[in-house]
Amino acid sequence: MSPCLAAPPAAVAFAPTRFSVEIVGTGPDVILIPGLTPSRDVWRSTVAAVPGYRYRLVQVAGFAGSPARGNAKGAIVAPLAEEIARYISAKGLKRPAIVGHSMGGTVAMMVAARHPQAVGKVMVVDMLPQPAGLLGSDARGARGLADALEGLAATENGRGLIASAIRLFGNDAAVNTQSDPDVVARATHELAITDLTSELPRIAAPLTVVYAGPPSATPTYTTAYARNPGATLRRIENSGHMIMYDQPARFRSEFKAFLTR
Repeated sequence: MSPCLAAPPAAVAFAPTRFSVEIVGTGPDVILIPGLTPSRDVWRSTVAAVPGYRYRLVQVAGFAGSPARGNAKGAIVAPLAEEIARYISAKGLKRPAIVGHSMGGTVAMMVAARHPQAVGKVMVVDMLPQPAGLLGSDARGARGLADALEGLAATENGRGLIASAIRLFGNDAAVNTQSDPDVVARATHELAITDLTSELPRIAAPLTVVYAGPPSATPTYTTAYARNPGATLRRIENSGHMIMYDQPARFRSEFKAFLTR
């Protein structure tokens, strides 16, 4: 065969090590990222109720009984975001929607801010740009707690305390006891010292933030996301951190509106 007619080299397959993906349905691509410790199953009822999309359900390695693999040591959250961005490119996805709950929301914002051309739209579910704000602190104030959590992972009692701390964010559905405690501790540490406020202006894709709480929560979210003035903020009442469980009908309504907006 003439060199000018030679077939192009085959693309190198990309196999992520920090997460796995289950694909459900057909249609425009939507990447769904769970929060700290739950499995991808937190999205099942939402996916079933809103057909017409090709959902890519992420399972974070080390959570919900999955092997830690690429998350076995070192940082979790930022490298996970980078690997998801690489996955989008390797799979040839055309600006998919990304939806993330809690820690997954942090990951979604990282992808959108650091790889703005890769993302079509972003939904963050009950998470602030500075995650420590959910506990009324900031990244500096939470550093001591974060350091302590890493040490607690070494003991059974300590792991129980970590689970109790995670429950502060919502009901028992927020905690998967099959998660690797070391992975959970390192991810919690990283979240506690993360502040994406300065990166919000770099998110070019439409940003929707759905959050739980009474009216008094609105100023906190309005201030937190002020550096992305185009962000759509949607409050859901009578809900804990796991909005998709606590208020499924309202969450699905907001989810549908986001996907069609």
